[in-house]
Amino acid sequence: MKKEAQAKEPGFTLIELVVAVVIIGILASIAVPRFIRVVEKGRSAEARNVLGVIRDAQVAYFLEYDKYTTSLSALGVSVPTACNTSYYFRYSVALGGGGASFTGSAVRCTAGGRSPNGPFAYTMTLNNGGVLACTEPSIL
Repeated sequence: MKKEAQAKEPGFTLIELVVAVVIIGILASIAVPRFIRVVEKGRSAEARNVLGVIRDAQVAYFLEYDKYTTSLSALGVSVPTACNTSYYFRYSVALGGGGASFTGSAVRCTAGGRSPNGPFAYTMTLNNGGVLACTEPSIL
């Protein structure tokens, strides 16, 4: 007599499911940090834009008064000097070389800024020579 072949039930075995979950976990652990960096790079566009506006305003101020200023209101630039819910960064201007140069700074808000706040703090700077620098090189 021949034995009847048992019909295989459709579905996945536990091993197949575990392997699939492990593969998805590995891919997610690679993709999520990269995604966060790309999103943060996009948010840093705010800082690059505002620092460019500050630099342009400083150049115009220098042409009129023959000196730079640390007052953002004197430049006519309305940006926060403390973190608020409208911006991802807080901004400041510092003078150097006895007032012959300046550096505009944008510090990423890690609390109190526009949601979501940054997972890590970094600073972007732009000087009167137009040199942009960042303490987190992968952001530029």
